[in-house]
Amino acid sequence: MLPQLAHAADLDGGALSALWGIPFIGLLLSIALGPLLFTHFWHHHFGKIALAWGAAFLLPFAATFGVHTAAAGTVHALLAEYIPFIALLTALFVVAGGICVRGNLHGTPALNTGLLALGTVLASIMGTTGASMLLIRPLIRANDNRKHAVHIVVFFIFLVANAGGSLTPLGDPPLFLGFLKGVDFFWTMQNIFPETLFVCVSLLAIFYLLDLHYYKNKEEALPPALDPTPDSGISFEGKFNFVLLLAVIALVLMSGFWKSGVVFDVMGTPVELQNLLRDLALVAIIVISLWSTPTSARAGNDFSWGPIVEVAKLFAGIFITIIPVIAMLRAGEEGAFGAVVRAVTGPDGQPVDAMYFWITGLLSSFLDNAPTYLVFFNTASGDAHTLMTTLSSTLAAISAGAVFMGANSYIGNAPNMMVKAIAEERGIRMPSFFGYMAWSLVILVPLFVIMTFLFFV
Repeated sequence: MLPQLAHAADLDGGALSALWGIPFIGLLLSIALGPLLFTHFWHHHFGKIALAWGAAFLLPFAATFGVHTAAAGTVHALLAEYIPFIALLTALFVVAGGICVRGNLHGTPALNTGLLALGTVLASIMGTTGASMLLIRPLIRANDNRKHAVHIVVFFIFLVANAGGSLTPLGDPPLFLGFLKGVDFFWTMQNIFPETLFVCVSLLAIFYLLDLHYYKNKEEALPPALDPTPDSGISFEGKFNFVLLLAVIALVLMSGFWKSGVVFDVMGTPVELQNLLRDLALVAIIVISLWSTPTSARAGNDFSWGPIVEVAKLFAGIFITIIPVIAMLRAGEEGAFGAVVRAVTGPDGQPVDAMYFWITGLLSSFLDNAPTYLVFFNTASGDAHTLMTTLSSTLAAISAGAVFMGANSYIGNAPNMMVKAIAEERGIRMPSFFGYMAWSLVILVPLFVIMTFLFFV
């Protein structure tokens, strides 16, 4: 039996049984297997499944530690992590979804590589979700007179939906969680830029050669006169959303650099004024974008709330059920997950960066990279200052593993499935779950092996 505690954040992870991690593992397995094994049921009831796993944790937790402790833990998970996370993601989703790129280009290998490079750069500025939403449809239109386009979308997922978002907290959800935990805004840009440059340049070079092969040897492209999309100049509709995008970036920077000194205590969870103002302003930007964007712009993007609703419901369950897992990992070798800690820790007690890179990455491939990053962030130390200084190489390995290996499967990062769905709507026969993994095993994994020896050994 465990003693009653004042706050869930003070939970003694060393005294917890691994059984407390079952709801978290169950939810992640549901996310991984549900769409594959029970497609129709999953798409209609994923919110209820997330709610059921959340209740499977909270009800026993309240019975063991008391209702107040359960409520305090829930409040901490929501206010400190979930609300800031989902507010930023929704703002980027709505703002980018209001920018419609009109017109048509012709998809030569050089043009396609250029568009992928542009999306890769934009991903760290407007997020992998925002950059994917902005560019996937123009890229598909540019290649709609080509027979072989699957590889184009696959590399788009590799680069724009994943690796390109590795340089700022705006880029990918795991890095934003690190930012919320105290990691400096420009830390990742300063510390994993060489790794990012290696992966992105390598992928762009491989793509150009592969696309050139298809274009010259296997392509029976339609002549321009028969291009399904008539030629027209490139233009943007919903341009005011670019201003709103700059506002989103400014708000994130503001919350990172301005320390107001004003802190509100909500059931033991400190809520800083600058973070509260950021989240309220993000909600305001969402409303302004919806009000100011022409209906035709969102219609041109086939904008719908489905993808962000799914993310919001599933991550609500994740942030609740991960509470005891984080507590047990913080307990180190004394906790129930001591084997994981030992696997990433050398005989001298120091972290093994290569193991952090691969274990974080492999789990990010199948269990979504945001919660996986959070787990290993806490395993390594949980203290942002220590991780940015003494253990900077370890945090670099965790960040690189979470962001880059989120591309290994469709479920590794939220935009992956969105891009796949849009491509299929436009008539591209995308690989199956395991077919896509064959692409990642052949192209990505060898690059990650090389990266390990170059940067993490």
